[in-house]
Amino acid sequence: MEKRLEVISELAQKTESKIVLVVFDGLGDIPIAEFDGKTPLESAKKPNMTSLARSSSLGLMDPIAPGITPGSGPGHLGIFGYDPLKNEIGRGLIEGLGIGFEFTEEDVAARFNFATMDSSGAIIDRRAGRIESNEAALLCGAIQEKIKEIDGAKVFVRHVKEHRGVVVFRKKGIGGNLPDTDPQKTGIPQLEPIPLDEKSKPTAEITKKFIYQVNAILSGRNYANTLLLRGFSSNIELPSFERLYKLKPCAIATYPMYKGLAKLAGMRVVQGCNTLEEEAKALEENWENFDFFFVHIKKTDSAGEDGNWDAKKKVIEEGDRTIVSTALKKKPEVICITADHSTPCKLKSHSWHPVPVLIHSPASIPSDESNIDFSERQCARGTLGRFNALDLMPLLLSNAGKLAKFGA
Repeated sequence: MEKRLEVISELAQKTESKIVLVVFDGLGDIPIAEFDGKTPLESAKKPNMTSLARSSSLGLMDPIAPGITPGSGPGHLGIFGYDPLKNEIGRGLIEGLGIGFEFTEEDVAARFNFATMDSSGAIIDRRAGRIESNEAALLCGAIQEKIKEIDGAKVFVRHVKEHRGVVVFRKKGIGGNLPDTDPQKTGIPQLEPIPLDEKSKPTAEITKKFIYQVNAILSGRNYANTLLLRGFSSNIELPSFERLYKLKPCAIATYPMYKGLAKLAGMRVVQGCNTLEEEAKALEENWENFDFFFVHIKKTDSAGEDGNWDAKKKVIEEGDRTIVSTALKKKPEVICITADHSTPCKLKSHSWHPVPVLIHSPASIPSDESNIDFSERQCARGTLGRFNALDLMPLLLSNAGKLAKFGA
């Protein structure tokens, strides 16, 4: 365990106080002229967050470091206090854990999107029109039926949600050090799976053959006729969140990836949530059994990636009405609202912009400005300043009275 976590763990102490951490995925944004020069967060009608902002500490947070664009996995690792630069975890492992796949030491996993390519092999839609879950599940079943083993590696194909799935290659001695085949843009072919070390050479060959066979199975379809692989990873372990921070943590999310991240950290994951209303209900129903709640809101990120400003604004408003409202009613000692990264509608992708942070507690230092609100620009002037995501958990613990003094 790194020294920073050792110190925090030694200072952490069990108390009766409770913490609610609400993460709006991809919340951060940049102003757009045609929307009065505002971001979705600035324009959203969010009375609960506005009320909280006026009595909270506000700031900006870098998920990784200034200028670095984070993926959702690294973004959440930082929020939970695990250094994403020292704990590189591929989305394949995380997504697999989220759907309950039982990994072994011989496994290499990758997450995939169903995608659409044209007759020249160029990718024209990286998400195959965001096909429905039932159709994607049928395609996964068809692939699994025809591909069970490649070069001595057992092949497991599992549907995750919507256009996403996971493939696991199981063979002793193979490595997971491969870059994505997803080119992250359209108009060009998918990338070759090039091994980055000797141990991953067999995995690269298995991956090439897997893609070739999948393309043959899906040929003739107008869309969802290929797949793009991301986040290759072998199985790893993280220090237990519960033991590190002396907390009893609960994770509430709709998407498997975030359940997988929470499971990897050792959180108890609530199952069966598909809507914000169900997440809010889960928060209420589990209130007496835990003292730390991680609640994840996904659709802000999806709307940002689609460039849909209005949809992103609507998700923020729905999150305020459901989850934030419920958290306020339960009156925890600490409420934190933030994001794992920014997904500006103008860019239609993750970005390097810092994310807004709100921390509400009896020890908050609110701004003395009038008409304060929770937004990117208001947070830039907040009393928390700009800090790294690795500092968030110590701040939450301190605000909850859960960190002892360091030194004499």
